[in-house]
Amino acid sequence: MTVGKDVSSLFTDVVNCMQTENLELKKLVYLYLINYAKSQPDLAILAVNTFVKDSQDPNPLIRALAVRTMGCIRVDKITEYLCDPLQRCLKDDDPYVRKTAAICVAKLYDINAELVEDRGFLEALKDLISDNNPMVVANAVAALAEIQDSSTRPIFEITSHTLSKLLTALNECTEWGQVFILDSLSRYKAADAREAENIVERVTPRLQHANCAVVLSAVKIILLQMELITSTDVVRNLCKKMAPPLVTLLSAEPEIQYVALRNINLIVQKRPTILAHEIKVFFCKYNDPIYVKMEKLEIMIKLASDRNIDQVLLEFKEYATEVDVDFVRKAVRAIGRCAIKLERAAERCISVLLELIKIKVNYVVQEAIIVIKDIFRRYPNTYESIIATLCESLDTLDEPEAKASMIWIIGEYAERIDNADELLESFLETFPEEPALVQLQLLTATVKLFLKKPTEGPQQMIQAVLNNATVETDNPDLRDRAYIYWRLLSTDPEAAKDVVLAEKPVISDDSNQLDSSLLDDLLANISTLSSVYHKPPEAFVSRVKTAPRADDEEFADTAETGYSESPSQGVDGASPSSSAGTSSNVPVKQPAAPAAPAPMPDLLGDLMGMDNSIVPVDEPTAPSGPPLPVLLPSTTGQGLQISAQLVRRDGQIFYDISFDNGTQTVLDGFMIQFNKNTFGLAAGGALQVSPLQPGTSARTLLPMVAFQNLSPGAPSSLLQVAVKNNQQPVWYFNDKIPMHAFFGEDGKMERTSFLEAWKSLPDDNEFSKEFPSSVVSSIDATVEHLAASNVFFIAKRKNSNKDVLYMSAKIPRGIPFLIELTAAVGVPGVKCAVKTPNKEMVALFFEAMESLLKFGCGVVSQELIDSA
Repeated sequence: MTVGKDVSSLFTDVVNCMQTENLELKKLVYLYLINYAKSQPDLAILAVNTFVKDSQDPNPLIRALAVRTMGCIRVDKITEYLCDPLQRCLKDDDPYVRKTAAICVAKLYDINAELVEDRGFLEALKDLISDNNPMVVANAVAALAEIQDSSTRPIFEITSHTLSKLLTALNECTEWGQVFILDSLSRYKAADAREAENIVERVTPRLQHANCAVVLSAVKIILLQMELITSTDVVRNLCKKMAPPLVTLLSAEPEIQYVALRNINLIVQKRPTILAHEIKVFFCKYNDPIYVKMEKLEIMIKLASDRNIDQVLLEFKEYATEVDVDFVRKAVRAIGRCAIKLERAAERCISVLLELIKIKVNYVVQEAIIVIKDIFRRYPNTYESIIATLCESLDTLDEPEAKASMIWIIGEYAERIDNADELLESFLETFPEEPALVQLQLLTATVKLFLKKPTEGPQQMIQAVLNNATVETDNPDLRDRAYIYWRLLSTDPEAAKDVVLAEKPVISDDSNQLDSSLLDDLLANISTLSSVYHKPPEAFVSRVKTAPRADDEEFADTAETGYSESPSQGVDGASPSSSAGTSSNVPVKQPAAPAAPAPMPDLLGDLMGMDNSIVPVDEPTAPSGPPLPVLLPSTTGQGLQISAQLVRRDGQIFYDISFDNGTQTVLDGFMIQFNKNTFGLAAGGALQVSPLQPGTSARTLLPMVAFQNLSPGAPSSLLQVAVKNNQQPVWYFNDKIPMHAFFGEDGKMERTSFLEAWKSLPDDNEFSKEFPSSVVSSIDATVEHLAASNVFFIAKRKNSNKDVLYMSAKIPRGIPFLIELTAAVGVPGVKCAVKTPNKEMVALFFEAMESLLKFGCGVVSQELIDSA
């Protein structure tokens, strides 16, 4: 079974072996049952009697094993039989059995939440927090925390009475028990500064623990409680106490060092004084892995100050002579970031950069020019004397960013560079072949040169550049900018000067990149994956939330009853959304999809009593389905054809994109970027496309994140996309954002809620639109089709010979749409009325509904409409 062979045919024979007295053999039989019970649920019932018998065995190991195994077998039929043995084991005399039963309650809640609540297991679990055995307390806390994470209502709330019990148990339980308790305590908000100090005092000894997870969990609690402590002396002492354990973490193996460094990166952004005197421990060792070195560099920049900058610059200068190119680049850029951060040290930083330029190592020189451009922007009219030195390296530049930086410097200081026109002219010769970044900078720099020196040479150059940028290019950004400059120069040169030569804002230090609210969120998740990814948990983990129970579940039945003239009377059933939590690349069929079977638990993990209910978002598999709309034809893409559209799969938005290689070469290194847009859509990861052979195609799902890249102005469905590969220029194309991709699975409303919401919104918030080319062929088919896009049926009534459907949908940030569809079956024309608190989104909503009704109801020809 372990090597993957199907031995389910032996199920009955193996079940007979359960009666054995041999504990090791019994464990193997139980392991087999966990694996095959789901595929043989009827036969698994045969094992129930033995489970119940084993749960009353004199040996506590066997009692615990029986309950643990029953919890791991995720079969509904067995779940009913688990309740009585579980209730006994929760009150067992042996603490080992009680702690195993506590975890089993969390597993049972994951299978059947209602059963757990009805049988009083949650109360029994809360009682175990008062248990005299610390490990039972720790497991009860772990189980309650897990249940709370998968529930939408408060279940586990720590009170001051519970707090003292947990702090007492903290000193006596095992290291992982301490982690469970500390993580739960981190959610407790102290009533005042005195209670916060008391909690910190009890938790501080955990900083000396040998287990890194315990140390980081303790640091998390102390940081959170420090927000409430008002005494500066207490805060200062705590900062001193936290420094040694954090430094000790850096003597562990590289993988733990990396996790510690990612957490320290967050800590020093919030409390830089904790490690202000410990910068030397972050100096890179020659044998550190590259990922550790990169993190140390980041922290050194954050801790750099006027007091230690000389030490730091010596280190950075040393790193800039290493052999690892990426590390050298990062070190050179770090010198520039220190210059931008510390005004007094800027001159020393520039001296170091000039010394590195004299080494004449190509990638060092190019990186130095990039950061010097930023230093010029930070300190205008201060260090321009070094421009002559930079110009000596002009011929060696071959990287787009370095070229663009040098061109910016020449254009910005054209009046101080005697041969600025000659220098720019050397770049203009290759203008059509240059990347977009360089072309844009060349265009702007040439305009600056012309405005500062309006002589014959620059005049000819500007004419050539504008011609190239408007006629010879396919890049819309470059073309638009060139047209703007051209019109400015031809209509009002003085206005052009005011625009192009306007004083630029001084750039600031970027070493504390994280937004303060995001930083607080991440600090509350220290010692978890969230603090390593520097992303909030909801960005990479999907959980199945158990909603509060509804009393009128008969709403799921769509059988028609009486009709009336208003939505408040004669409302028949609706089809609720599926609440199944499935993997991100499996589409959810709506409406009323049955709950998906829970994923098969990790066998060894479950037998060890571990919990595996966190479901990470899977890498999407290559999708299949109907052809995608072509957005970049092969005639425009030099043989490359790109087809794509936004889709929603199981609560997440993906960009379904297909590439067809009609060229004669292999295309690889595909990358994608999205311009700012109304919904702030941006790529949630790298574009996963393997090298594309000539004549082949590839299709992939790219996870998307919303509200990351918001554009100002009126809402628009326009999505501007840029795609590049290693063999071709950047391709730009436009797509449309279908608003229904944002309709959430939580858009279903109860009848009473719908009515109250409809009445509460003023008439000004009601809009309607006719879709004359849509025809409803079947009410049931239309309801089912719309439910698949999370437009949920609420009620139906008759109005003359027409059907009126009431439906609801919701987009992120809780914006509801209350919908009234009026149509006669088989007759062209559907009227859609909507009420919503957000008027700006109405136009996009009607676009989405027209699209859904077009494909869900059918489209008729104009002749048929006229005849009707």
